[in-house]
Amino acid sequence: MGFENKMIAYDDPDEEETPEEEEEEEEDLVDPLDKVRETCEQTDHCVHYKQRLESCEARVSSRSNTTEECTEELFDFLHARDHCVAHKLFHNVK
Repeated sequence: MGFENKMIAYDDPDEEETPEEEEEEEEDLVDPLDKVRETCEQTDHCVHYKQRLESCEARVSSRSNTTEECTEELFDFLHARDHCVAHKLFHNVK
């Protein structure tokens, strides 16, 4: 119990950031991976796989009792998108 009191006593409240300061810092940071993923999802190759995934999801959700899953379509879409991202991502990283 004495150790916990010492830890609390040494806590410096001057160094704590207010929630407003934390929000400002978070708004300034933009992940380049998100931007590259969005642009890659718009390519013809990825659009084809995304359409297949969406049609599978529509087919599965329209049925009440089915064992079909869209795992293959999801993996195909993610693979195509990540393949595109792999070629473009490191050009944006400093």
